[in-house]
Amino acid sequence: MKYLYYPGCSLEGTAHEYNMSTRALLGAMGVELVEIEDWTCCGASAAEPISSLLSLSLAARNIAMAEKEEDISDVLVPCSACYINLKRVMETVREDPGTYARINTVLAEEGFHLGRRMRVRHLLDVLATDLGPGIIRKNRTQNLSNLSIAPYYGCQCLRPYIEFDNPEAPTSMEPLIEATGASVFPWVMGGRCCGASHMTTKMEVALELTGSILMAADGVDAIVTVCPMCQMNLEAYQKQISGKSGRLIDMTVLYLPQLLGMALGVQSEDLGLKLNLAITNSFRDKINRAVA
Repeated sequence: MKYLYYPGCSLEGTAHEYNMSTRALLGAMGVELVEIEDWTCCGASAAEPISSLLSLSLAARNIAMAEKEEDISDVLVPCSACYINLKRVMETVREDPGTYARINTVLAEEGFHLGRRMRVRHLLDVLATDLGPGIIRKNRTQNLSNLSIAPYYGCQCLRPYIEFDNPEAPTSMEPLIEATGASVFPWVMGGRCCGASHMTTKMEVALELTGSILMAADGVDAIVTVCPMCQMNLEAYQKQISGKSGRLIDMTVLYLPQLLGMALGVQSEDLGLKLNLAITNSFRDKINRAVA
């Protein structure tokens, strides 16, 4: 099984552990990732307010680069913000011929042309749909049955494009978590917004939203995410939320491929666990007992 791989900017910076664990997990599953040659920023959230055409063209350039690999048609994207930007391009070119032509006019300046054959896939979609929990059970070397895990999806891998899960009641992570032996924490916060980039523009709002998610997960061993922005908000602001709420928040937050990688016996160094900002001592003790 082979996919083109678009890591995006965050996975080479603040979310390096997401990149490491994604590559390590999929490698352990026998999946080949072919990184898009000379990929560039997808425009993130900064380009759209300046120019819609610029935003679309930045993302389109990466897909046009991906089309050079003629034997692969799926682009795997771990970052939810990158996913939604690249996905938006492909939806736009299918529905809006005029904008499609303008994008290709821009790309022609660099000698590129965007076709319509590429399919943009979120990492969670690939894990849940193409690979599935069976491959985790088959290759599991560690039973994580002593863990209770809360799956947190965030907004952008589920909305506005409803591809592989129900954004109001998502469940696609649950069979994957259960395949590790861990139990899924029952809650309704999986698809709620964490505040995203409001943490830098309207911090009070984002702290309240993130705090409500963390407090709803009281009693779990870890929250698992599939989005660098969500991961950062849930990890980095626990101290501030504790101070505001008067309630101690001390919660392990992992990327989904880190959890799945543990079950498959991937080394912690390869999963980037030393880079996580929030892993509690109690979680480490439980993992050590599971390994023992």
